[in-house]
Amino acid sequence: MTSFQTGAAVFGGLLVLGSLLSGLARRSMLSLAALFVLAGFILGNGATGVLDFKASSGLVPDLANVALIVILFRDGLEVDRELLQSHWHLPLRKLVIAMPITAVLVAFFAHLLVGLGWTEALLLGALLSPTDPVLSSGVVTDSRVPRVIRHSLNLESGLNDGLALPAVLVFAAALAPNSGHFVWWHFVLQDVGLGFAFGLVCGLVGSFLMPTGRHEWLYRPIPAHQKALYGLGVAFATYGLTALPPHGNGFIAVFVAAIVIGIRRPDLRAYFADRAEEVVEIVKLAVFAVFGSLLTLHGLFSDGWAAVCVVAATFLIARPAAVFLALAGTRLRNATKAFMAWFGPKGVSTIAFSLLVFGRQIQDGQRIFNIAALAVFASILLHGITDTPGIRWIARRTR
Repeated sequence: MTSFQTGAAVFGGLLVLGSLLSGLARRSMLSLAALFVLAGFILGNGATGVLDFKASSGLVPDLANVALIVILFRDGLEVDRELLQSHWHLPLRKLVIAMPITAVLVAFFAHLLVGLGWTEALLLGALLSPTDPVLSSGVVTDSRVPRVIRHSLNLESGLNDGLALPAVLVFAAALAPNSGHFVWWHFVLQDVGLGFAFGLVCGLVGSFLMPTGRHEWLYRPIPAHQKALYGLGVAFATYGLTALPPHGNGFIAVFVAAIVIGIRRPDLRAYFADRAEEVVEIVKLAVFAVFGSLLTLHGLFSDGWAAVCVVAATFLIARPAAVFLALAGTRLRNATKAFMAWFGPKGVSTIAFSLLVFGRQIQDGQRIFNIAALAVFASILLHGITDTPGIRWIARRTR
């Protein structure tokens, strides 16, 4: 096992090096997150062995939990602001229609090509259905890309983490070693229902406890960075309270609480967005580095060409078919649909969900993790390479 001192030295060095190379990375085909995955792979069990993390140890699932709490809270805060903007119907179609279709198609190919059982295959489909444009950030920031595309991809990636979570949890619970008496509707009522209820209550309480501007004089002015920390405190407290008996789902509670706070307290949402983004970025980079260290070439290709075909079908068949079906009847050009269909990279949500599932020692968990890891690894390369050419291509066709 990697000692804390070794891990701290490596991660600190990667942060320093990443900061120095951030400008170069922005102009290259790979994002900073992708460089952390590659660095973790080189330093991990797949190459030099400097980092030796075990997925079954406490560190990896705990890090995945922290990452999901922070990311889901950040995404939940953005729901109201994004939905109030124009063109909300396009990402809504992709979330409600394209995302489930993608998961089912991925499950079909995994069952057909790799031989996973249907429950295992559906879990893999749920893991690979979320998107994360952080691996091709130019697509959602470059002004040459039409605003409707940037907004649609950004909102889709912000919301699909929370929407994919219940499916991941249900299938993972059904595959757990002690799931002989698993009843799905009981799980939904307790895990999802209590998670929603606790999130609603914690979000309401959290929105009331922080004084507004007109009442803040009673407490003396509260600094902006403390208000951002207050948001993080609400996120972790919500998770902890929900996970206590009677054991609701803390992740769902965090996402719901963030939505409530974002709607009721836009000022707290703004403070969190301005001050806490660095914390979110550090957690993300740590997840990318640990994830990379767990990868090995033998593991990535343990299912041979069948796993490669599943990943190829995910990007070339499942995602495009789902997006074109979801956007049928709109006035979008085929070039626009194709662009949004291709740029659905797999990133931090897939990684965090995979680490969470891998740490639960479920049936065929290693194979599911390996295929999901191969998809993320391929996404880093493919979407990183096609980022700039894709922007030029869509700019010419929508000028």
